Amino acid sequence: MDASATAGPLSAPLEAPPWKNIVSHVAGFLLAVIFISSGVWKISDPLVWSRFMEEFLLPAWIAFPFTLALAVTETLGGVLILVPRFRRWGAAITSVLLIGFMAYIGLHYPQLVGKDCSCFPIVKRSVGPMLFVGDGAMLLGAILAGWFAKPPNGLRVAAMILGAVVVFAGVSAGSALARQSGAKAPDSILVDGKPFSLQHGRFFIFFFDPECPHCNDAARHMGTYHWKSGITIIGVPTREPQFDKVFMSDNKLNGLTSLDYQKLKAAFPFGDPPYGVAIDDGREVGPVSHYDDADDGAEPAATLRKLGYIE
Repeated sequence: MDASATAGPLSAPLEAPPWKNIVSHVAGFLLAVIFISSGVWKISDPLVWSRFMEEFLLPAWIAFPFTLALAVTETLGGVLILVPRFRRWGAAITSVLLIGFMAYIGLHYPQLVGKDCSCFPIVKRSVGPMLFVGDGAMLLGAILAGWFAKPPNGLRVAAMILGAVVVFAGVSAGSALARQSGAKAPDSILVDGKPFSLQHGRFFIFFFDPECPHCNDAARHMGTYHWKSGITIIGVPTREPQFDKVFMSDNKLNGLTSLDYQKLKAAFPFGDPPYGVAIDDGREVGPVSHYDDADDGAEPAATLRKLGYIE
């Protein structure tokens, strides 16, 4: 029988209309740019981004691993949605990320409204109604990109891409942790008579003499600073410990107090107070030793701002 006689209308491959392919390609490309840049940005500086996660109310102990997991997932989703054969997988990943993010922001909206949320390097925004509009638009783009794409194939190659991203993230995380070469803080100190860990989170340890006018001036000025979210101030009296809380209260320096002066000074040696130490996850990131210009706000504000501890 002639071959033409056996061919029917269902034997030809079903092709999507050209406009659907165009929509899928354009949406996939735009989302790939956003998610790959966001993921790589987080991978390149995971410690800074883990601090950002803490500002968004994540517990300190989970902020760093969560940052790495999010960075890997964003990068993987962006790469997969860029490649037509993996686009549906990439669309599913980016859609889940967007839905999860909007749900989290909605749940904590009263605490987060107005906070800077430039988690995509090319999209500057803050938490507010327009954030949901923007993420909703990206979610629609992800749905269209996946809906109009061909069925996915090549699981082995996709797994290799995931492996490469994980290795990249691991190397970057290891490098970032290795750069934390500052003096190690004690594992824990006594705060209000109870053990308190310095290994997770950001802390400013302020050593003071309650009867020292210079210390009082420094504390009074620091009490006017706009400290960043997630910073815990711990005041440590070098003498007259019975006045620790009065000193902090009178100078409106909101924080905790510890009487473990000798233990902390052994870890962070200094001369006379006032003296401060900025600590990130159990490691010193910088001393705050100059308070001579406290009256005009030059120091310690300049140092604290450079360290990322005040606005």
